[in-house]
Order: sequence, then structure tokens, then C-alpha cells
Amino acid sequence: MTNTLTVNNDVCGTATVTLNRPEVHNALNGELIHELTVALKSLGKNNDVRMMVLAAEGKSFSAGADLAWMRQMADASEQENYQDAMQLAQLLQVLDGLPKPTIARIHGAVYGGAIGLVACCDIAIASERAIFSLSEAKLGLVPAVISPYVIRAIGGRAARRYFQSAERFDAAQARRIGLIHEVVAADKLDESLSGLIDHLQAAGPDAQAAAKQLIHEVDGARIDNELMQTTAQMNARMRKTQEGQEGISAFLGKRKPTWQK
Repeated sequence: MTNTLTVNNDVCGTATVTLNRPEVHNALNGELIHELTVALKSLGKNNDVRMMVLAAEGKSFSAGADLAWMRQMADASEQENYQDAMQLAQLLQVLDGLPKPTIARIHGAVYGGAIGLVACCDIAIASERAIFSLSEAKLGLVPAVISPYVIRAIGGRAARRYFQSAERFDAAQARRIGLIHEVVAADKLDESLSGLIDHLQAAGPDAQAAAKQLIHEVDGARIDNELMQTTAQMNARMRKTQEGQEGISAFLGKRKPTWQK
């Protein structure tokens, strides 16, 4: 546990990272961004961790940038603001590239930079009561640092609307535009999360890491001979790995693979 978040690892290999600034709706400041980056880097290297759930305490997932922190940065130089923005950029890069499945457990308000966190997670499940807003334009700002991940999730067409209007939208709309995968009743959020974790635990951890690498390489790429060769090589390589051999053997032997034990 740190000043701004908690990290709990269960015996099945699920690490739950919980934003823990409920008194300010888990608003993002320099301290939280730093501590979350450090925690995620550590989990990424921990072989006992199979997956990561990003959750939050209190009424909100996160209200975005901490206003007190923003007021302080308004008095700083442009170079200092650049360095500050790079801290968030580095956090998003670490979360996006974590070599394990990542799940956002979403409730309450999800504003500004918090939408960037959601977009960087592999899977996002939200309470039907969750409310979203890319609110930066109301402050005379733009969601620049989170934009690569958000636009990848919702597409340029939806970004044109919500980056400029800064309007609020509900969980159903967030699902329609591709920001989240599933909307559930508030009292079913943990049940749905548990079922998803069961599915993820059934898959091979090395295969999951390779799948994330595959998506980064293939998404948006031109389908040409080079890409065909890259994907064929990965297919061949994975078949010869210890995990691949065990998975095929377990399937043919009608038993669970070792990673499920």
C-alpha cells in the first residue's frame, strides 16, 4: 500500500490495484501517477501475477486531473508542464504494454485522464451507473496525452464529438463507441469480473503476452508478404514453446494444462 493506492495479490495470481484517493474522487496528481507507474512496472516483472485489475475506492473511478495539482502546474513553466505531461504519458505506456491481461473495473465518474487509463486496459467492465466525460475542453485544454489510446479505442469519428463537446455520456454509450466491453448492474460488477477472471486464468500466460504483442504489430498494419511472414513465424514459434506443447498435450489428453493448477 502507498499513500495513493493499494495493491493486493491473491493466491490465484490476480493483482488488484486500487486507486485510493476517495476524498477527491481518485483525482490524478503527480504522486498517484508516479506510484501507479512504479506499481505496474513491478507487477509486470512478477511471474506470480497472472493478470491485473484496476479498480478504485469511493464513489468514483477517477475524476481525472486533480484541480489543486493543475492550479499548481498553471504557475509552472512550459518545460515543467511538459515534464509533468510526460509522466502521465509514461504511465499510459506502461499500462498499455503490460505483458499480462489488464481489466478496468469501472464505477461512478470517469473523467479526463481516467478515460486514458480505461483505454489502455485490455478489457473494461463498467457499472450501468458509470458516467464518462472527456472534459478537458471545458477547461480550455485538450486530451492530448491520452489521445493515442482513446482514439484507438473509440475511433476518430467519436473522438471528433467528445473531444470537442466535453459532454457526459453513460455506460451504454461508452460501450457503443468501443470504450468499454461490458455494462452490468452495479450489484453484479464483481460477479461479472470474477467470471472474466476465470476465463483469463484458463489461458496460457505466455500465449496471452504473445497475443498482446501480436495485436500491437498487426492492428492497422498493411496485409502484405512481410506481415504474412511475421504472423506465420509467430504461429510456428508458439507451437514449439513449452507452453504450446503442454496446451496441445492437455487438450488431447482431456486434462487441464499445468498453468491452471
